[in-house]
Amino acid sequence: MNKTILAIDQLSKTVGHAFAWCIVILTLGTCYEVFVRYALNDPTSWAFDLSYLMYGAVFYMAGAYTLSRGGHVRADMFYRKWPERTQATVELVLYVLFFFPGILALVVAGGDYGFESMRIRESSVNSPAGVPIWPLKMMIQFGAGLLALQGLAEVLRCIVCLREGAWPARLHDVEELEQQLLQQHGSQSPQASATGAKPEGAAP
Repeated sequence: MNKTILAIDQLSKTVGHAFAWCIVILTLGTCYEVFVRYALNDPTSWAFDLSYLMYGAVFYMAGAYTLSRGGHVRADMFYRKWPERTQATVELVLYVLFFFPGILALVVAGGDYGFESMRIRESSVNSPAGVPIWPLKMMIQFGAGLLALQGLAEVLRCIVCLREGAWPARLHDVEELEQQLLQQHGSQSPQASATGAKPEGAAP
């Protein structure tokens, strides 16, 4: 079961990292548009379409990666104080009752929406460039499918936690600086308490 969880996590990580390059493309395109618009007085006809295509691709395809990292918004003022088995029980119920019905509906509806857009070779009406937007709409179903697959991994994670009393480890990946500082502080605090040392700059 742990191997299955880590395999799904790895897939979500790979797809998320790949589509993260859309942010670089978005940044370069926006910078180019700002330069030609204000320095050369010659704005492009495609920059607006590029911006929402790239942002939409990241939004659709990195959702599973964000879920695998526990990065979605969570109101955890009560949750974080519960025992781990209680956390797992609540999460398992919420995944079954709310997560999977919504995500599976998005897979079905997104598939119809995306394939119809591809059938008519839909392009943007926001600019004269006629940028194709059907590839973005095709991503709705694939992104939702990856999210459903990652949801399965989270359900398996809940089952492991209920069985073993502890959450299984997640793949190591990049961490926000704030999280690194919290972990560093947590690892140093017991040592500081044992030696009686005070943090630098603390009052005597």
